Order: sequence, then structure tokens, then C-alpha cells
Amino acid sequence: MIHDRAHELAAEIKRSEEYLGYLAAKEKAQRNPELVEALNDYQEKQFEMQKKQMLGEDIGPDVMGQMQNLYQILARDPVAAEYLGAQMRFAMMVNDVYTILGEVLKA
Repeated sequence: MIHDRAHELAAEIKRSEEYLGYLAAKEKAQRNPELVEALNDYQEKQFEMQKKQMLGEDIGPDVMGQMQNLYQILARDPVAAEYLGAQMRFAMMVNDVYTILGEVLKA
């Protein structure tokens, strides 16, 4: 029963505006190899920064400034901006699902 509902939720997510928008933006971005490389570099740095934060390491203002600069450079490209926005909307939707589950499962 639970597994069936989980599969239904997954199917709903795959049909969602957020997911379909993310896929479309990703496909558009992948047509430009240089853009893909820049986006991958940004996301890798973002992941490393988040990992350090989770480990309790201090993220200095210089690192934050570098990330903001990278984002601003990427956001000037309309395809990159569309991709980053779509990715953020999809991530927020998934995070909302996790939050709902977390609230229900609090003991």
C-alpha cells in the first residue's frame, strides 16, 4: 500500500510543472557544451560549500562572494538563468515534500 502511494507520488512529480520545466530547461542548456561546463562548475562549487556548511565549517565572506559572482555571471545568460530558476523551483518542490513527510513523522 505505502509503496503504491510512493509510486503514485513519483508519477505525480514526473508530471508536475516544476519537473517538466526543469527537464525542458536542462535540455535547452545541454545544447551548449560551454554552458554545461560552467553550470557543472558552479554546481560543484555550490555542493562543496553546502557540504562544508553541513560539517560545521565556516564559509567565509570571500567564498560567498565568489559564489554570488559566479551566479551573477551565469544569470546573464538567458538559457542558464532559465535552467537555474527551473532547477530551484523543482528543488523547492522536492524539499516541500520532504518537509511534509518530516512533519508527519515527528515523534
